Amino acid sequence: MNNIDVKFNLNGEPVTAVVPVTWTLLRTLREYFELTGAKEGCGVGECGACTVLIDGESVNACLYPVPEIEGKNVQTIEGLAHPDGTLDPIQQAFIENNGVQCGYCTSGMIMSAKALLEKNPQPAESDIRNAISGNICRCTGYVQIVESIAMAANMQEEK
Repeated sequence: MNNIDVKFNLNGEPVTAVVPVTWTLLRTLREYFELTGAKEGCGVGECGACTVLIDGESVNACLYPVPEIEGKNVQTIEGLAHPDGTLDPIQQAFIENNGVQCGYCTSGMIMSAKALLEKNPQPAESDIRNAISGNICRCTGYVQIVESIAMAANMQEEK
C-alpha cells in the first residue's frame, strides 16, 4: 500500500503523518495520533460522532480523505480545553447541564457547537438545532444538548 506524508496543524501544533493514502482523517487521528475523542459511529457521514473542525468548519472525519488535510488546521475535542486544563465553556456547559448521557456522540456534538458559536456567538434555538442536525444522539432527546449549547453561548458572552 502506498503511504503519504501529510503535514497539517493538529490542535494548534504542526504535525506530519505518514499513513496509507487510502486512510481517512478519522483513522489517522485515532490510529496514528491515538486521539480517540472522535468516534466512528456509522462510517458514512450520517451520525456525526466523528465531527472535528477543519479550518473552523465542522466536518465528518470518517469521510475526509487524509490527502486533503495537507496544510489545514484540524481541531479535535482533545484540543478544546485550555493548556492549563480549564475546560472550554462548551465542555463546561455540557457537564453543568447534563448534556451527556452515554457520551458516544458528545465530542461530535461539542465540536459542531464550537463551529456554530465561533460564527454565531448568540444563536437562537433554531440555529442550535440546525447546527447539530448532522449529529445523532440516541440517549438524550436533544433537549439538554440544546440547553447546554445555549448555556455555553451565555457563558462566553459573560467573559
